[in-house]
Amino acid sequence: MGVQGFQDYIEKHCPSAVVPVELQKLARGSLVGGGRQRPPQTPLRLLVDAENCLHRLYGGFYTDWVSGGQWNHMLGYLAALAKACFHGNIELFVFFNGALEKGRLHEWVKRQGNERQTAQQIVSHVQNKATPPPKVWFLPPVSMAHCIRLALIRFHIKVAQSIEDHHQEVIAFCREKGFHGLVAYDSDYALCNIPYYFSAHALKLSRNGKSLTTSQYLMHEVAKQLDLNPNRFPIFAALLGNHILPDEDLASFHWSLLGPEHPLASLKVRAHQLVLPPCDVVIKAVADYVRNIQDTSDLDAIAKDVFQYSQSRTDDKAKRFKRAVGYYSYHIMGPYPYTLSEPAIALEAGGKSVSEQNNYSNIPHEGKHTPLYERSSPINPAQGGSPNHVDSTYFPASSTSSSSDNDEGSGGTAEGSSTVSSGNQAAEVKGNQASTPQIPCLLSMPTRNHMDITTPPLPPVAPEVLRVAEHRHKKGLMYPYIFHVLTKGEIKIAVSIEDEANKDLPPAALLYRPVRQYVYGVLFSLAESRKKTERLAFRKNRLPPEFSPVIVKEWAAYKGKSPQTPELVEALAFREWTCPNLKKLWLGKAVEDKNRRMRAFLACMRSDTPAMLNPSNVPTHLMVLCCVLRYMVQWPGVRILRRQELDAFLAQALSPKLYEPDQLQELKIENLDPRGIQLSALFMSGVDMALFANDACGQPIPWEHCCPWMYFDGKLFQTKLIKATREKVPLIDLCDGQAEQAAKVEKMRQSILEGLHFSRQNHPLPFPPPPAMPFYPASVYPRHFGPIPPPQGRGRGFPGVQPIPSQGGKLEIAGTVVGHWAGSRRGRGGRGPFPLQVVSVGGAARGRPRGVISTPVIRTFGRGGRYYGRAYKNQGTIQGKPPYAASAEEVAKELKSKSEESKSSIVSSEGSLAENGVVNEEKPASQLNGNTADDRASNQSESALSNDSKTCNTNPHLNALNTDSVCHKDDALEATVLKKEE
Repeated sequence: MGVQGFQDYIEKHCPSAVVPVELQKLARGSLVGGGRQRPPQTPLRLLVDAENCLHRLYGGFYTDWVSGGQWNHMLGYLAALAKACFHGNIELFVFFNGALEKGRLHEWVKRQGNERQTAQQIVSHVQNKATPPPKVWFLPPVSMAHCIRLALIRFHIKVAQSIEDHHQEVIAFCREKGFHGLVAYDSDYALCNIPYYFSAHALKLSRNGKSLTTSQYLMHEVAKQLDLNPNRFPIFAALLGNHILPDEDLASFHWSLLGPEHPLASLKVRAHQLVLPPCDVVIKAVADYVRNIQDTSDLDAIAKDVFQYSQSRTDDKAKRFKRAVGYYSYHIMGPYPYTLSEPAIALEAGGKSVSEQNNYSNIPHEGKHTPLYERSSPINPAQGGSPNHVDSTYFPASSTSSSSDNDEGSGGTAEGSSTVSSGNQAAEVKGNQASTPQIPCLLSMPTRNHMDITTPPLPPVAPEVLRVAEHRHKKGLMYPYIFHVLTKGEIKIAVSIEDEANKDLPPAALLYRPVRQYVYGVLFSLAESRKKTERLAFRKNRLPPEFSPVIVKEWAAYKGKSPQTPELVEALAFREWTCPNLKKLWLGKAVEDKNRRMRAFLACMRSDTPAMLNPSNVPTHLMVLCCVLRYMVQWPGVRILRRQELDAFLAQALSPKLYEPDQLQELKIENLDPRGIQLSALFMSGVDMALFANDACGQPIPWEHCCPWMYFDGKLFQTKLIKATREKVPLIDLCDGQAEQAAKVEKMRQSILEGLHFSRQNHPLPFPPPPAMPFYPASVYPRHFGPIPPPQGRGRGFPGVQPIPSQGGKLEIAGTVVGHWAGSRRGRGGRGPFPLQVVSVGGAARGRPRGVISTPVIRTFGRGGRYYGRAYKNQGTIQGKPPYAASAEEVAKELKSKSEESKSSIVSSEGSLAENGVVNEEKPASQLNGNTADDRASNQSESALSNDSKTCNTNPHLNALNTDSVCHKDDALEATVLKKEE
C-alpha cells in the first residue's frame, strides 16, 4: 500500500533524516558544571505504540521464539527496560491496539495471508532442517500482545487500549496528554505533526541495561528532500493510496504521472493489464504533483484531475479521496500542546505562502535538541487541538452494518511497511487503458462490501456493563475481544504456527471455537434470558420455542478457510445450570457470586471437576495450564495429546528452570521437533482463549496467576518433550530426579484426566474440512459439547454404530415386530440383565425421533446392568432430559408390553453417544447421585459441561449434555475399565 511504503522510503532514501539518539541523554538534557547533571523538572514522557513495537518489547528476534514463547525471558527484558527508564528519568506509556478496525479490514486480510504463508514456511523449515527458522520469518507467538500488556502492568508501566481508530487515538492521546515524543513505526505517524518521532524498530536496550537507544526521524529533512511542505501531507497521503482510497484505485493516476517515456512504462504494456508501479517511484511522482497544485483547498478540482483517466466509479473515488484528505488532516490538526524554545526553522520554499512556511516551526531541527526541562512553556495536558477520540461514549449494543466502507472511522492495524514491486503486483490491478479490457480490483470494487455478512441484531446489553467494559478496555485491564463482542458482535483471530498438511492436529481456530461459543453465551446472558421460557415449556409438556440465535462473526484464516469472509458462530448457553447475567457476574460482591464466576470459567473450559479446585492437586497458578490441557485431551476423534506429551507440559511447568531464563538461554535443542512447535502453538492458543474466558466471567482467577510465565516456557517444553518422546525417559528422569516433583506431576495428571476415559479406536476419526458455507452449525464438527444434539445413532467412538446389548433386541416397523436378534452374551453375575433393545421405525412414538433406539440407556456406557438398574431405582437422581425425550412412564409402559426382560428408565436421544472418542464408563450409583462425604467436593462438582455430575443440576429440566463423569478419583478404576473394554 502506497502510504505504508512511506516509512520504508524514509529509511532507504532519506538517510540524513534518520539519526541515532540515546533517550537517557535526551531526558537529562545539557551537562552543567563540569559534567554534573542538572535534575530535570519533569521526566521525558514517551508514548509507545505497541502495535509496531511488540517484537522489541518481547525482547527481539532471538531464535527460540518458534518454540511457543519464552515468557520469563520476556519478563526479564521488560524488567530491565522498566529499570532503565526509571533511572534514566523516562516515563513510558504503552498504547495497545484494541480496535476492531473494520475500515482497514482489507489490510488485515492481506497480512493474514502473508502470515499464513510464513507459518507454512516455518513448519517446512523445521521439518527439513530441525533448526529454528531465520528471524525474517518471525511470527509473534500466540497471545504475545496480551502477555506483554500483563507484564507491563506488573512493572507499573501505564498502558491503554484503543477503541475505534487506533492511529487517530494514539495521535490525539499524544497531543492532549502532553507527551514529548512518540515511539512507533508507521507512515501515518510520520505524516502527522509530532515534534519527536522515534523508531520502534530501532529501540534497543544495552546488555548492561543502562543505555536505551533508538533512531529519531527528522521530518523537516524528509520535507526538504521531497520539497513538500507538511501542510500538503494530507493530500500527499491521500494520493499515495491508503485504507480509504486503495492504491489500486489510483493506479491509472500513478502511471499517468510517470508518462509514456518512463523506463517502467513498457512493463505495463507487456503485462497487458494495469500493474502498480514501485512504491518509491510513486512517492517521488506524487510529491512532484502535490507540490505543483495551485489551490490545495479546491478538492473537487484536484479529484477531477486525478481521476480523469479512471474508467469507472469516478464519483465514488472522488468522495473517498475527500474522506482520505479529511482523515489525514485530522493527524496534523491544531498546534502541539507545547512549543519548543528553539527558534522556528523554515525551509526555503520559493513561491509558497507564509502560512505554509510557518508549518515547519513545530518540527525540531536535527542539531538542536533543546533540553526538555528548559522549554519555554510547561506542559498543560488540558490543552489540545482536537477532541480526544478515546473518551467517546460507549457504543450501542448491536451493529447490523455489513459495509466495510461505512466504517472508515473504525480503522485497522497498520500493516508493516513494505516496498511494492511491480513484478509481484500483477494480480492486484484496478483497470487498464481504454484499448484493453478493464481488470477490476476486488478490494476496490463495490463487491468489497460483500466480504462482510449481515447478522441479526445483538441482544441489548445493560448500560452499566458497557460502561465497565469500556473502562476496563481503555485501561488495558480486559481482553479486547470482550468489548468487540459486546459492541460489534465480531472478532478477528490471528494466524498461528500450524501445519496445514497435518491431519492429526486441528486448527486452533476450530479447536477452541466451542470455548468462544460459551463465552459469547456468558457475555450476552443467554442462560438467564431463556430460563423462564424453557421452564414454562417443560411444565406444559411442550417443545421450547425457537430462540433467535445470537450470531458472532469470527474472522480467521486456517486450512481451507480464507480470511476474506467471516464465519458466523452461534453463542451457546450452559444447559445444566443457569449462569447469572453479566451484570451480576461482573459486579456481584457476594461469596456465591465469586463461586459462580469460577464455575462459569471452568464450564467454558470443560474443566468443572472437583480436583481442579483442590489446591493440593492443582495450584492456583497452574489452573489455566491444567484447564487448557484437559480441554485439549477432550477433543473428538484423534487424541491431540499423548501421555508423554502431557507429562512434558506438566514437568516443565513444575521445573525450577522455568524461572531461570539465563539457564534456559544456555540450553541447546538438537533436532527441533515439528510436532512440538505445533503443540506449543495450540497450547498458547488455548491459553489465549482461557484468558478471554477468565475476563469474560469476571476474572475468577487473578490476573497474576493467569500469566504464562508462571507455567510455560517454549524452549523448556521442547527439551522435556524430546526426553519424553525420543529418549523415552521415565517420569522421575523427566523431573530431573526430583521425586517430589514427579509426585506433583502424577497428581496434576490425575486431576486433568479425572472422569475421562478413552475407548480405543481401530481407525482414527479424520478431521473433516470446513464446508463452503460461511455459517458453520455447531454440529458440523465432531465435538461432544453444545446444546445442538449430535447425529443420532452414534456408538462407541464411531458415528452411526450402536453397541449391541447382551440381551438382543427387536425391530419394529409401524408398531409391528418384524425381526429379532440374539444378544452377544449374558450380563455378568450380580449385575442383572441388560434390558431388551427395541428399534422402532415409523408408527406413533410420542416425543421420540423416528428410527431412534428406544432402549433406556444411561450415559455411562458400562457393560452389563450393574449400575443401570440401581440408577433407575432412585429416579430422582436422573435430573434432566431433553425436550424431545419421552417420559419415564411412557417408556416403561411400552417396554413392559414388548418384553418381560425390559426395565423402565429414562430415554435420551443422546444417551447412547460416545463422544470425542472419550467414553464414560460405569460408576457406582453413589457417585452418580453425588453422595460424597466431602461437601466441598460435592459443591464444587457443580458442572455445566461435565455432564455426569448430577449433584450440580440445580435445575432438573436443563440437563442435556451428559457425557463426562467428574467423580472418578482412582486411576486403578480407569485401568480396570480400560482392561475390560479390551
